[in-house]
Amino acid sequence: MTDEDSRYEAVRSRDARFDGAFFFAVETTGIYCRPSCPAVTPKRAHVRFFPTAAAAQGAGFRACRRCRPDAVPGSAEWNVRADAVGRAMRLIADGVVDREGVAGLATRLGYSPRQVQRQLTAELGAGPVALARAQRAHTARVLLQTTGLPVTEIAFAAGFASVRQFNDTVRAVYATTPTGLRAAAPRRGRARPGTPTAGVPLRLAHRGPYQARPVFDLLEREAVPGVEEITGTPGARTYRRTLRLPYGTGIAAVEERPHTGTGARPGGWLDARVHLTDLRDLTTAVQRLRRLFDLDADPYAVDERLGADARLAPLVAARPGLRSPGAARDAARDALAAVPGLDDPTIAAIRTRALGDPDVAPPGLDAPDSWRPWRSYALNHLRAAGELE
Repeated sequence: MTDEDSRYEAVRSRDARFDGAFFFAVETTGIYCRPSCPAVTPKRAHVRFFPTAAAAQGAGFRACRRCRPDAVPGSAEWNVRADAVGRAMRLIADGVVDREGVAGLATRLGYSPRQVQRQLTAELGAGPVALARAQRAHTARVLLQTTGLPVTEIAFAAGFASVRQFNDTVRAVYATTPTGLRAAAPRRGRARPGTPTAGVPLRLAHRGPYQARPVFDLLEREAVPGVEEITGTPGARTYRRTLRLPYGTGIAAVEERPHTGTGARPGGWLDARVHLTDLRDLTTAVQRLRRLFDLDADPYAVDERLGADARLAPLVAARPGLRSPGAARDAARDALAAVPGLDDPTIAAIRTRALGDPDVAPPGLDAPDSWRPWRSYALNHLRAAGELE
């Protein structure tokens, strides 16, 4: 959707398929929104479009309090792209800029800081600092509205260098103070004072239908003892795993939500709770869970391509929104290259599950080119239907 008139039509129809793919801002109100915002559609002449929330914020717009555009699923484009911009977005989401600065990000990408700044600004309308700032603001909002932590502690946990920087960013992004943002939280979402030890409750948003059962089935089959466990009965299971993070360790628990696989809702979320030894790891932990559960995928694009295949069409119709779970892609790719003696099937399995590569077919399997670039998803459909071990 590169044509602005087409984007405006998506806004007029409140099409949730494009939440996170682009954002729109209203010049008369100074507010930016997701395409599915339920507010009255503004006039076309007053609307501007942005590729990222950071770009909208950089242009002086504040986040809408109704649709909370900062909380939408990320663009599925970054899961597929292996170029510098795609890799940069995954690294920024993992908190690299907060921990290592722009210089650290550039080193990991093999470019100069100036080149990274130029490429991101040209394509996304915002540089790495602005993108990281938008992410810190979202983390701060989550902590303010779901925990009883002191505001000062939240500032540093969200990745801000100072309380003043934290206060200025919250005012710029949400047009209120941190205290006001906390007071605006829905009553059912508010945390009581003294409850941080209970962990941080999260809603991990996704676009489109989500087939939770096959994902939890796969995680249960492949659970690593001592690292992962799944308890409960199908339809009401809880997945838990340990996390090794930059500042410490953690334990994450994600709930299976049976209604997310019905296809009746345009989007939804998975309920989760994260326990961390250091809250500065929250952003990194959330992004790794999102990759593990493939929450930033575009199920509409995947289903459209695979549904055109005669063999896969009935499987896609039976399980719309089937995902391809994966984990720490860039780091795992480097580690894999250094391991001698791996056979092709093992490498294919690692590329799919460890690297989150969306387009992998095991050697010897007839996977036609018409399934590209979603062959990993096609194989998951075959496995879910019992046609592939």
